[in-house]
Amino acid sequence: MPLGGVLFLTIFIALFGTLLIFLARAMGGDQTRNQTGVKFDPYECGIPGQEKKDTKVSVKFYLTAILFILFDIEIIFMYPWAITFRDFIEAGAGTAVGLSMLIFLLIFIFGLFWEIKSKALEWD
Repeated sequence: MPLGGVLFLTIFIALFGTLLIFLARAMGGDQTRNQTGVKFDPYECGIPGQEKKDTKVSVKFYLTAILFILFDIEIIFMYPWAITFRDFIEAGAGTAVGLSMLIFLLIFIFGLFWEIKSKALEWD
């Protein structure tokens, strides 16, 4: 019985999504006319673009973003642990859970010191 419901929802979503795409295409009008070069330019508030298309973005931007996401995910893992840690203590598993979180934190602290030592956070 539950498999039938899943199949029904899958088919319904696929058909409904396809219907919406065709309706949007039909109501959007003809996309082949009015395709001038100005239409494909980025909108810059009336100011011509100053940047060349072959401009390279520094890897430092990507590295900083990846490091931010990494440490942000660490906080996301720590928050539910901190909320439920009292329940683990009451259940008698506080030492094991606390030790596992300590190992988790030590790995991330080691990673932070490694990033500082390798100068990954410097913008020279």
